[in-house]
Amino acid sequence: MNESSEVVLYIYDLTQGMAAMMSQMLLGRQIEGIWHTAVVVYGREHFFGSQGITSCAPGTTVLGQPLRKEVIGQTFIPQSVFTDYVRGLAESTFRGSKYSLLKHNCNTFSEDLCQFLCGVGIPKYILDLPQEFLSTPLGQTLGPLIESLGAGGDPTGNFQYESDFLGGGPRAVSPELEQLNSQIEAARQQSQELNERRSKIKDKIDKKNRKKEKKAKKDGTRGSPGDSSDQNSTGMSEGEQPEALNGVNGDGANGIPPEMLPSEKVLKEEEAERLAEEERKKNREQPIIFKEVDPKLELECLVNLVDGKLSEEEQVAVDELHQYLLLGEGAWALGDGFLVFVGRMFRDGSLSTEVRVHLLRALANAALKDDIILLLHQDRREHVLMNFAQDIDKHPPEEQQALALFMCNLFENDNASEWLLYISEWSYLNQTTSNIRASTKVAVHCLLAACPRLKDIGTALVHNLACKEVKTVVFDDVAVEISMALLQFFNSDPTEEHLYRTMKALAKFVMVSPDVPQFIQMIGPHPKTLRGKSERVNELIDQISKKVR
Repeated sequence: MNESSEVVLYIYDLTQGMAAMMSQMLLGRQIEGIWHTAVVVYGREHFFGSQGITSCAPGTTVLGQPLRKEVIGQTFIPQSVFTDYVRGLAESTFRGSKYSLLKHNCNTFSEDLCQFLCGVGIPKYILDLPQEFLSTPLGQTLGPLIESLGAGGDPTGNFQYESDFLGGGPRAVSPELEQLNSQIEAARQQSQELNERRSKIKDKIDKKNRKKEKKAKKDGTRGSPGDSSDQNSTGMSEGEQPEALNGVNGDGANGIPPEMLPSEKVLKEEEAERLAEEERKKNREQPIIFKEVDPKLELECLVNLVDGKLSEEEQVAVDELHQYLLLGEGAWALGDGFLVFVGRMFRDGSLSTEVRVHLLRALANAALKDDIILLLHQDRREHVLMNFAQDIDKHPPEEQQALALFMCNLFENDNASEWLLYISEWSYLNQTTSNIRASTKVAVHCLLAACPRLKDIGTALVHNLACKEVKTVVFDDVAVEISMALLQFFNSDPTEEHLYRTMKALAKFVMVSPDVPQFIQMIGPHPKTLRGKSERVNELIDQISKKVR
């Protein structure tokens, strides 16, 4: 499991004590300060101003050291996931142009980050600071100081790793530096365009190669020598060749100079990273996932069922899902309103069960994508997905199956599977819940269901949960709960495949929690009574028997 990192809230008084002295006279009541906050995590201080999100060394802004530091908690979110998340905020809801002194400021950003990292908000007295104070003449005089907090930031509102605040005022930018920054930005955009062109060309090549292979299989041959006259060695037609050359030599409309193209070293490093990731996936405990979902069919059925029933914003959300699933766009295509649309589909009783089934099955296909984590992290406030999962026993069987399929497929990628195990809590229907509790409830419910399809997905979910090497006190409790369900499941005369999955899970749990072997001894059945299904099951039973007398 990832090591934890401390999350600390830096609290500054923008008035340097003036509010405490003058608020009674100006407003007729005492106010301790006008607060600016920043979040310190992974050794950097992160805050939001009129120029967007900025990161710097802790305590090095123009404000100096904070008035106080408050520990929010510990986060287990990987730094890479945090960085991707903040970059997403910097390009959307927390661009510099979105900054509002009263409604969308530094404290709003700090609240967002703390909720994301720890599931805990910043102190209420900061968020509840009376807006009427900032509307007074005194409050207006503080505006320029607040605006100056982002003065050294990137004018595009993008996330930075270095700050221009190093104890003094904002550093003047020389014309030469501005020109260099412009050239770098132009090169970045051109590089991005080039990568997009390369991706399109590669897709064309792959499609042509697939067509050629299909034709060769159909004709019973790998192709004739005469075919080579129409295509070059890459399988591209002559008509496509100039486009590819233009994208490489810079003579085309884009005019990308060769020196601005990615270097051979960079390309090799990217390839090495990709291969390393593939190797890591290959060597891990392989999850059980379901790839039979046809996203095109599910989307077509969904669109037909909701035709004429969606608002304009909801129609946009459906189009975004189409772009993500079928057009190869990244998770960034799913806008801020997408989960609002999902929530309405889940809650609206006037919509048929089929609507939710097809939506969930489409999401089950999306769950296989490596950037689905960006969508999951958008759900940190409303918990649309996990609240629906928490109510699995209240849904029709068809919806239960589709929901379980979605959650099972999230184990395809490590970041998404770790999201399922988050321990940050919230209140739902007057009960405290969390991602890991909802995930456990879904797994146990499906495992013990009478429906064969639900039982099949349930065994896969339990297998996948157990294979996540998480050793925390919370997971100890989960291990016990699922193990009790497994013992009950063993009495249902499971198939060999189901017995293998569940016995493998139990073998993991007896290693994680010392309580599990004791419960097996007290409750039974002892795994030895299930010997004989297959050799691989017998091996797992032998492993468990070493822990259970």
